[in-house]
Amino acid sequence: MILDEKYLATPYRCAVYFVPNIHSAWWQAGSAWLGRCAATGQPMAQPSLAGISPQVQWTLTAEPRRYGWHATLKAPFKIKPGENLKSVMSAMQALAQSLNAFDLPALQVSTEGGFLALRPEGDVSQINSTAAACVKELHRLAQPLSKPDLARRRQVPLTPEQDRLMLAWGYPYVLDEFEFHLSLSHKLDAMSDDMRTAWQEAAQAHFAPLGVCRFDQLALFVEPERGADFLLFDHVALRS
Repeated sequence: MILDEKYLATPYRCAVYFVPNIHSAWWQAGSAWLGRCAATGQPMAQPSLAGISPQVQWTLTAEPRRYGWHATLKAPFKIKPGENLKSVMSAMQALAQSLNAFDLPALQVSTEGGFLALRPEGDVSQINSTAAACVKELHRLAQPLSKPDLARRRQVPLTPEQDRLMLAWGYPYVLDEFEFHLSLSHKLDAMSDDMRTAWQEAAQAHFAPLGVCRFDQLALFVEPERGADFLLFDHVALRS
């Protein structure tokens, strides 16, 4: 386990993510881009980007930095009474035995959705089926969303289908609404077109040399206290 046993008690929330192997170039590159390693909890020096000041870079990566370098499979949830992180890890281990590892399609930098992210190009069926399995098989461990949680989620306009999925699975962007991505920034709405292009080109230059990214594990992250940075708790390997 990456973190101390004390987190087995009652973290505020946990989440199931895809992350590259923490010893890989992909993990190092993504964590450096965000400025924090979620495995150690320590800050990292961000890469120098042409035409972008370190202060702007730090500010625009603040939101994804809190969650750590990852792609969401099962969004953050509170563990229901009677269960704990051992329960979640046990369920993840059982699930992982039914899932095969695979190479991700080529990841390209995109501004779809108004923020910078790495998104796969090509066949995403195996990604989507893996994410759907995580949502369905682990949902029994999650508390239902509270009324304040529902109200907060609904502050962002949702389609009727997204609202239905939120009520059923605790998150609106799952199953047919799911889109795999590794976030690189928060919203870029106030950014000029030239600056947006500069960010996209800088990110592509940073990640392009890394080659194929392997999807071979499920990672459990925890938010120890409300509003705290998410930390890597442990991971389970998929079938090779």
